[in-house]
Amino acid sequence: MNGKLEQLKALIGESRDLEMAALLLEWDQQTYMPPGGAAARAEQLATLKRLAHERYVAPEVGRLLAELKQNGIEADYDSDEASIVRFNTREHDRKRRVPADLVSEIARAASLAEAAWERARETSDFALFRPHLENMFALKRGWAECFQPADIYDPLLDEYEPGLKTAEARKIFAELKAGLVPLVKAIAPKAEAVDDACLHREYDEQKQWDLGVEAARLFGFDFGRGRQDRSAHPFTTNFSRDDVRLTTRVMRNLLTSSLMSTMHEAGHGMYEQGISPALARTYLDEGTSLGVHESQSRLWENLVGRSLGFWRFFFPRAQAAFPEQLADQNVESFHRAINKVRPSLIRVEADEVTYNLHIMLRFELEQEVLNGAVKVADLPEAWNARMKEYLGVAPADDAEGVLQDIHWADGYIGYFTTYTLGNLLSVQFFDRACKDIPSLPAQIAAGEFADLLNWLRQKIHRHGRKFTMGELVQRVTGGPLSAEPYLEYLRRKYQSIYGLDNVRSKPTS
Repeated sequence: MNGKLEQLKALIGESRDLEMAALLLEWDQQTYMPPGGAAARAEQLATLKRLAHERYVAPEVGRLLAELKQNGIEADYDSDEASIVRFNTREHDRKRRVPADLVSEIARAASLAEAAWERARETSDFALFRPHLENMFALKRGWAECFQPADIYDPLLDEYEPGLKTAEARKIFAELKAGLVPLVKAIAPKAEAVDDACLHREYDEQKQWDLGVEAARLFGFDFGRGRQDRSAHPFTTNFSRDDVRLTTRVMRNLLTSSLMSTMHEAGHGMYEQGISPALARTYLDEGTSLGVHESQSRLWENLVGRSLGFWRFFFPRAQAAFPEQLADQNVESFHRAINKVRPSLIRVEADEVTYNLHIMLRFELEQEVLNGAVKVADLPEAWNARMKEYLGVAPADDAEGVLQDIHWADGYIGYFTTYTLGNLLSVQFFDRACKDIPSLPAQIAAGEFADLLNWLRQKIHRHGRKFTMGELVQRVTGGPLSAEPYLEYLRRKYQSIYGLDNVRSKPTS
């Protein structure tokens, strides 16, 4: 049996190597590649992703998986060996339904669309991006149809959150909306009681960068096995657990943009650095799902990085870096400033209370485009109307509206839902960590993060993709995914910041 398993690992390892090479080219395109390289890069990515797909869905891989299952390798459910076979059996069955030519064409289209998106965003000209986006939605619809789904959106969600159905996601959003709307309304009359003007002063870009790197290093991101670079849209990627790349962007007049995005991306990066080396090149060597991955970034950015305890430790460092800009601030006033609730245009700059409304908007529009209710050409107008309805603000141009995210250019349709799942999971995981480590809040206030990181390593990171999101949440927290702990966290935190009366959810219909 071990011989067959080694054969399987060698075959899928080659496919994984090709995927990692493609990821390296994608990282380079978003960081250092000159604009003129877009056309050639599209062909390179198309070739690599087609080859990776063909190797993975080869009949020999299917034969080895079937023989290993027949020989009972899955009996020890928690073992690496059983998990490799279980996970790759599902993935092999899923991927073999999709023609290699379609995989290649989506990769080519995404590379070209990304270059077009950058130009369109710089000039706020949706027309430059529109044909690429129309093509991408058509390609992804064709990809989803390979699975003959009852709901065209189901396979797209499954790509990023295996097993999640559209109906379940709608239920989660309905529960969240019922809890968020009363909270937003309660805060609205008191919103200006929090002054965040200090965040919008002029901050030296290199000092911002250095402050973010200092925070990431303190959290536990290993810069000996990773690095940070600039990109138009912050993201994290990796080519192994020992080569993890963070990116961020720096805004001269918004201190929290670079600082919080570096904390956020460091959460992703530490997850990848913590995966068991035994899972390398097996397709289990990445985060459980995009929702669980997002839980790690949101945990470090919000549960730690926006907490009062953290700033009791870190504020003197920020003040030392920016003595003039923060001279009139103390820990409490700065903590309130970075947690100010204000409906805003840009998702990645949104506060915790309104953030998920940005995700609901994207979740709904994706489905409406796929179902033909909204045409791609009408997305700017539909986007602006939904922003006005949900957040009470409207973009002045498409750069701060429909063009603000890179995800649709990359073909990540169905991806946005995982951001909300990550918010919910971050609180469930952190609550469990605090129960297991009662001194954790005091440790954070003292700048001690090793116990939290070690807890995450043992409970979540090391497992990679051995378990589904549902299985992992049950194992770690003792219960299923739930929106209520997240809503309770928001109520408790913002009732304190804004002096609110008790705020409860509205009943869902």
